[in-house]
Amino acid sequence: MASWLFGLAIFLVHLLGFLSAILALLSSRTSQGAVAWIISLVTIPYLAVPAYWIFGRPRFYGYVSARGERDTVLRRILARYRVRLEPFLADARDPDVRAVEQLAMMPLTSGNQAELLIDGKATFDSLFAGIDAAREYVLIQFFIVRNDALGHRLKDHLLQASQRGVRVYFLYDEVGSRKLAEGYLHELRGGGVEVSPFRSSRGFKHRFQLNFRNHRKILVVDGDVGWLGGFNIGVEYLGQHPRHGPWRDTHLKLIGPSVLGLQEAFWEDWHWATGDVINLRWEPHVTCEECQNVVIVPSGPADRQETASLLVQHAIHSAHERLWVTSPYFVPDQGVQDALRLAAMRGVDVRIMIPEHPDHLLIYLSAFSFLPDMVRAGVKVYRYQPGFLHQKVILIDDSAASVGTVNLDNRSFRLNFEITAFIPDRRFAAQVRLMLERDFADCRRISYDELENRPLWSKLISRAAYLTAPIQ
Repeated sequence: MASWLFGLAIFLVHLLGFLSAILALLSSRTSQGAVAWIISLVTIPYLAVPAYWIFGRPRFYGYVSARGERDTVLRRILARYRVRLEPFLADARDPDVRAVEQLAMMPLTSGNQAELLIDGKATFDSLFAGIDAAREYVLIQFFIVRNDALGHRLKDHLLQASQRGVRVYFLYDEVGSRKLAEGYLHELRGGGVEVSPFRSSRGFKHRFQLNFRNHRKILVVDGDVGWLGGFNIGVEYLGQHPRHGPWRDTHLKLIGPSVLGLQEAFWEDWHWATGDVINLRWEPHVTCEECQNVVIVPSGPADRQETASLLVQHAIHSAHERLWVTSPYFVPDQGVQDALRLAAMRGVDVRIMIPEHPDHLLIYLSAFSFLPDMVRAGVKVYRYQPGFLHQKVILIDDSAASVGTVNLDNRSFRLNFEITAFIPDRRFAAQVRLMLERDFADCRRISYDELENRPLWSKLISRAAYLTAPIQ
């Protein structure tokens, strides 16, 4: 009897492995990922089946269904809000900008003011001043919130806003902020702040969706002013961590109709996390004299397209003179690698800025497996020296730039919810260029000989680390 049950159990495991392999064949977003999962699921289902259902899910199905059809409450409200944007829709005659609109499923709006915030003090002074100026509501969302001195400052500003009668909605990623003390959250709730984790694994049906993250960093005040970029909440982002040293990052402050795009992204995330549809202002707000056009590009594993990856590839293909990219985690997929090499071959000044000192060893090691081919093709790779580089910025020629949360790796391309501001404006691009020129002056350029002359053991470790790129 025992042997019969044991045999039945083995049969069922292999059957589940076979069925999971069929699902991987039908749904994996890359051929390499499909092949790897199919082989593993068929040959070693005992290990591969649980791994696949935790790490191999290609789309965030619960979020897709939560968006619903066009006749849901969210769709009806958004339809009304989009009508109010019509006077501020910019004429996207440039096909490159129209493509970004299609990817974002959001319009290019005029009447915006974009302000670069460079490094921690400027960013957090701006964020906290914005919260203090709120009259109706504050929407705030971060991937990492720490229970340290900076986290306590944020909590104090949110509680003070709530005491003034401002509605405060606080959303955090349950994995990125897993060390956040319950007492911190309890104090916020006790002060009237609405608090929720994003909970990618919410509900029994979605309990295996543990590999998805909400990596967005968003602050919206009254629907008029918004912030996004690379900063999280922790003292290391002020350069006060002994291991990381000075922290180089970039954030963006927006005023104008584009803020409603940030608000929409938060609004959908909050609806997924809580089931609630919060009442917000959807009137565009314009105050600038020299205004800029902006497209807000939300991206994530609930999208029909691989929005983040396609946005990066589109930026590369659009460049004619220069393409400067900064990313702390640089393990792009083959399509992005090929596009970068081809851009360099056609004479574009392609520069990649990455950290000298990593905070994730596997990602650092993985890059050595493909950097030699990129450098040989003419891509210029720089390592930032003074401290840890965390900004996510792209400059395209002298005509456009983007600032957001997207890293050039598989996690940002396919597993994380991200947010980017794409700004096709020459004045803004000039500011970004000046900022990056200062950063490149603090970098050292990597040579092909340095990469190629590494010992064999180092090359083997890099290749092995690169195999883990799909789940890094």
